[in-house]
Amino acid sequence: MAPAGPSRKQARRDAVFLLYQTEVTDLSMAELVNGQRLREGYAPDEFTIKAVAGVLASREEIDVVLEAHSKGWPVDRVAPLERSILRLAVWEIQSEATPPEVAIDEAVRLTKRYSTDEAGGFVNGVLGGIMRAGEDEADEAEGRPESGGAPDAERDDG
Repeated sequence: MAPAGPSRKQARRDAVFLLYQTEVTDLSMAELVNGQRLREGYAPDEFTIKAVAGVLASREEIDVVLEAHSKGWPVDRVAPLERSILRLAVWEIQSEATPPEVAIDEAVRLTKRYSTDEAGGFVNGVLGGIMRAGEDEADEAEGRPESGGAPDAERDDG
C-alpha cells in the first residue's frame, strides 16, 4: 500500500515553501522538489505541483491584483514569505481551486504561523479587499447596487 499523501493544509504549506524558495534561491524547481523529497520524505502532491505551476505562470497578473489592493505597499516591498502566501491565495481564488473563504483563512493561518500576527492582519486585509472588489464587480455585472447597501425601495410619498 502506498503511503498517503499530505493533507491539503500540508500541500498548501509545501506550495508556499516552494514558492518562497523560488524567491530567495537560484535553485531550479527540480532541485527544490528534490530538496523537499529529502527533507519531508515525500514528493509534492498533485495540488502542490499544480498550485506552484499556476502561481509561477500567472505571477505578473497576480501581482497586478495584489498591487491594487496592498495600499501603500508595492508587491516588491512585501516580504518574500508573505508575498508567496498572498500569491498562492490569489491563485487559489482565481482558479477556483479553493473556496475564497478557505483560501483566505488558510493564508492568514500560514502567515501567523510562519511570520507574525501583524503580517497575518496585512494578508487578511489585502485578500479581504480583493474579495470585496470581486463582489462589487459581480454586483455591477448583474445590475445590482454595490454590496454596501440595500437596493432603493420604490417611494410612495403620497
